[in-house]
Amino acid sequence: MTIAGKHALVTGGGSGIGLAIARALAGAGAEVTITGRRAAVLDEVAGAGLYPLSMDVTQEHEVAAGVAAAVKARGPVQICIPNAGIAEGRALHKTDAAFWRQIMATNLDGAFYTVRDCLGGMRQTDWGRVIAISSIAGIKGLKGAAAYSASKHGMIGLIRSLSEDYLGTGLTFNAICPGYVDTEIISRNVTAISARAGVSEQEARAMMVEANRHKRLITPDEVAQAVLWLCGPGSSSINGQALEIAGGQV
Repeated sequence: MTIAGKHALVTGGGSGIGLAIARALAGAGAEVTITGRRAAVLDEVAGAGLYPLSMDVTQEHEVAAGVAAAVKARGPVQICIPNAGIAEGRALHKTDAAFWRQIMATNLDGAFYTVRDCLGGMRQTDWGRVIAISSIAGIKGLKGAAAYSASKHGMIGLIRSLSEDYLGTGLTFNAICPGYVDTEIISRNVTAISARAGVSEQEARAMMVEANRHKRLITPDEVAQAVLWLCGPGSSSINGQALEIAGGQV
C-alpha cells in the first residue's frame, strides 16, 4: 500500500507542524491541499505537490465549500489532517466566554467540520486515514490552559468515537499528541510566558524545553514522520490511539 497519488488535506498547512506534515506527504507522492486563513502564507510555500486553499476552519460554510473545491480539483480526500489550532493559555478565572469560544471554535469545531466533510471521500473509496494533531495537553491537561486542554481532550474523544464507528473498514482514526514543538508558536509563547510569569524570555523558553521529558524541543519533522507511519504499510491495526511524542512517558 502506498499513498502515492492519494489526496491529502492538511489544515493549518502553511507553517509549523502542518507544513512539515504536508511536505512529508507530498514527498511520499500524495497530492496535498494545504489550508489556512492567510492566503499569502499558503502561496509562498505552495508547489511541489502542495496546493493552497484559503479556508477558515471556524466557519462551517467555508470548510464545506473548501473541501468541495479540493475534491473537485484533486479527487476524494483520503488523508485528513486536522492540524489548525490556537495554542494559548489563560487562567480559568481570567477566561471569558469569547476566549473560550475562540479556542473551541478553532481547535475542536474546526476539527469536527474538517473531518466530517472529508469523510465522504473515504467512505466512497473504503480507505482513509484521519490523523488529528492534538497535544500532550489532551492527555494530562496543562496548567494555566484549561480551555486549550479541554479542546485537545475533545479532539481525542472525537477520534476515539470515530474509530469505533468504522471498525473493520479501511478507515482509521488516530491522534498525535506532541509536547513542545520548535515552531513559531514557541516564539509567541515565550513572550507571553515571560510577561505572565515575570521571567526573562530565555527562562521562559527553558521552561518549555524542561517540560519535554527528553529536555529538548521536538522538531516538526518528528511529528510529520509519525503521520507518514500512520498512513503507510502495516498501520491498519493502529486505530483510536493518542500517540504521545514527548520524549518519554507523560
